[in-house]
Amino acid sequence: MVVHSSPSTKPTGEGLLVEVINRQEDIIESFKCVSAAFGQQARDGIWIGMNPGWNTPKGEALAAERMVEQWRHTTYDSDGNPNTIFLKATLPDPHEERQRVIVGVASWTQLSMIEGRGDRPSDDLRSTLNLEALYPGNEPEQRYLCQVHRSFLKRRIEVVREKETLQRPSLMHLQLCAVEPAYQRRGIASKLVQWGLDEAQRRGGLEATTEASSMGRHVYARLGFRGEGQDIEYEVDSQFSPRDRPANLFMRTGTDR
Repeated sequence: MVVHSSPSTKPTGEGLLVEVINRQEDIIESFKCVSAAFGQQARDGIWIGMNPGWNTPKGEALAAERMVEQWRHTTYDSDGNPNTIFLKATLPDPHEERQRVIVGVASWTQLSMIEGRGDRPSDDLRSTLNLEALYPGNEPEQRYLCQVHRSFLKRRIEVVREKETLQRPSLMHLQLCAVEPAYQRRGIASKLVQWGLDEAQRRGGLEATTEASSMGRHVYARLGFRGEGQDIEYEVDSQFSPRDRPANLFMRTGTDR
């Protein structure tokens, strides 16, 4: 197996570092950025639904552990590249000398329908998440999450399938990008995204895709992503129609990068 030799640490301006996460403790710590951005700030209805009790000590610990499990079960492609990469953005801790604080997190995943060329995406939420553990005996809530998840991933999976017969049957997908609200508007998200774009280039010029929130899409647009069509349409049962769902737009860089 040939192990990919992309840099794991990339220094940026003003003491900011973007690094590959290789410790469980950092995954747990980085979840606080995710919680602050998607839960407290954006009040993202889908994210909150996927992380019940996120604003309680028990719910936060369980949600962070699910993130740890995803990191722990990273697979590798036929070239030895990790299919999923978690990144952390850190700054010097103003209170502790020689310590750093995590201010942002991102995860990138190489996707493909071809074995050995990336993780195969699935819109079957039950295959990746124990919904009964999240909502014991609550069939409507489980059904709702499955429906929004399927809608959310619809275009992503279509694009991965379109690449199945190409010479490079893979793409790099930005699964997550979150910055602690107190540190936003400092270019941190751009650095986390650019790291993944550079990695896509190192892996043979792969296209990059993401589902962009209304807050994040302007950042992605500046880095070469283009929106495709309208915001994602969530196909849910009529009983769930009144629920609040975030605006997300499928964006992609195109193949000629």
